[in-house]
Amino acid sequence: MIIMNEQQIVEMYGMEDAISDVKATLRSLADGKIENPIRTVIEFPERSASVLYMPCADLSEGIAANKTVTIFPENPKTNGLPTTQGVVLVTDATDGRHLAMLNASYLTRLRTGAMSGLATDLLAREEASVLCVIGTGGMAYEQVLGVLAVRQIREILLVNPTRSKAEAFGERLRREGRISVNVSVEIVDDVDEAVRRADVINCATRSETPVFDGETIRPGTHVNGVGSYLPHMREVDETFIRRCSKIIADDLHGVKEEAGELIHADRSGAWSFDELHGELVHLVTGQVSGRETEEEITFFKCVGAAYYDLAVAKGVYRKAEADGQGVQVEV
Repeated sequence: MIIMNEQQIVEMYGMEDAISDVKATLRSLADGKIENPIRTVIEFPERSASVLYMPCADLSEGIAANKTVTIFPENPKTNGLPTTQGVVLVTDATDGRHLAMLNASYLTRLRTGAMSGLATDLLAREEASVLCVIGTGGMAYEQVLGVLAVRQIREILLVNPTRSKAEAFGERLRREGRISVNVSVEIVDDVDEAVRRADVINCATRSETPVFDGETIRPGTHVNGVGSYLPHMREVDETFIRRCSKIIADDLHGVKEEAGELIHADRSGAWSFDELHGELVHLVTGQVSGRETEEEITFFKCVGAAYYDLAVAKGVYRKAEADGQGVQVEV
């Protein structure tokens, strides 16, 4: 079995790898080759925390994965630990051998960024150049990388309640060479101002109330919403949802159970799940259309599904095996 920590994975597997592997797995899903049982979620309300168990298998390749991920939002301020921590076990589904145990915290962030990257590529305007980032916490960085992989972004607007965290986020983008000197990074205190200026908006917060006014969105804007993942959370309001020309979900079952803003709009009658344009698999494989006009407002809503984790776990395992990476142990 190969065991790899986060740093080892970061050094060998990046956003371009993840986008390619997620796209390939979605094609397998469309072909009926993916087995994806309903995930198990255990909640700890006293800590606003959750533990998720997410199994999945690729029947065509004979490989399975099971991710266990914990989400403890109080960690950074109480004990210095990350909000999200996880591991994924990769298994040979032809003989039962356990092939790899991988740190999944980075991979969770990376696959989510890859999903937003794929959605942005097919839903945002080709000339989109201004990215607004609402929330600069744990999930936000790879979200930016996903957008940078598919669009020539010239301006990044950062919105966060704690200005120092937004400043550190921008400094990290510079320090790690993710953006060129020609890309401007601006901290914006007024979220409505930032939203009005944006071509693409990334929302990565755990907010229980909408983080921007849906009336402020300009025609032609694309929004990625990845932060809210429980029924009581709502990053966007009903006004925005009603203004959307196309809403794409990462996984229909998942958003019906966990996407608070869509659940709330469906129950209030402002919108219906019957109006969903499709899932990301349908968008990527061309079963539904992407952007068709310059004026469309589009929304990609993501709560996560195990086949996305399977995609990147397979990718890391194959690369590690081919390159002799990680620590080999007998089990």
